[in-house]
Amino acid sequence: QVQLVESGGGLVQPGGSLRLSCTTSGFTLQTSTIGWFRQVPGKEREAISSIDIYYDYKFYADSLEDRFTIAVNKRERTAYLQMNNLKPEDTAIYYCAMAMRQGRGRAALSEDFYTYWGQGTQVTVSS
Repeated sequence: QVQLVESGGGLVQPGGSLRLSCTTSGFTLQTSTIGWFRQVPGKEREAISSIDIYYDYKFYADSLEDRFTIAVNKRERTAYLQMNNLKPEDTAIYYCAMAMRQGRGRAALSEDFYTYWGQGTQVTVSS
């Protein structure tokens, strides 16, 4: 049974940092792609980043201004999203997702690329 569990969200002041975790189980991590997305209620889900586990190929949405970094610890089966210099507009529910295939480029930033999703973790950026 595939499981993705996000954690690490919370309340942070503008300019602060958070590191989100996505703990995974129930599938072969090595041949998968992990993606991070976020969604503000009432708006469309927005892609943040993806990582092809086998090739360690990372891809980011253009709008992030290099503030976000994706990483994976294969031994712990955990993906991370390091978020720096957070802004109020980063407030959203953050989701990790998994596809049982390798993914590169903008295709891996599409919601349709992913089959499995976590439950999400709330990030609130406010003073």
